[in-house]
Amino acid sequence: MRQVSLREFRTRGVKALKQVPRGETVLLSGQQGPVYFLVPVFGDLSLQDQDLRTALAKASLRDSWANAEGTGVNRTSGKEIEAEIKRARAELRQRKVK
Repeated sequence: MRQVSLREFRTRGVKALKQVPRGETVLLSGQQGPVYFLVPVFGDLSLQDQDLRTALAKASLRDSWANAEGTGVNRTSGKEIEAEIKRARAELRQRKVK
């Protein structure tokens, strides 16, 4: 994987990409670190789009799991979850009545 700064990509986009071997993924990085992946397209675009969406969803799920562990939400019991659902539904019904 080739890494290119956002500044270089903005100012010399085409030239910067010409230095990347065909088929190689490019990681664009800013001052705060990695920002974007540029992924080459081969063959059926719709299949690759689905693969990319799946990868993004899995990454988001991993972030959610890490967040749940960090806040302790992953230790919530089934009874606590049911009670929270019941409370939220009751609150929605109250809003509709008003």
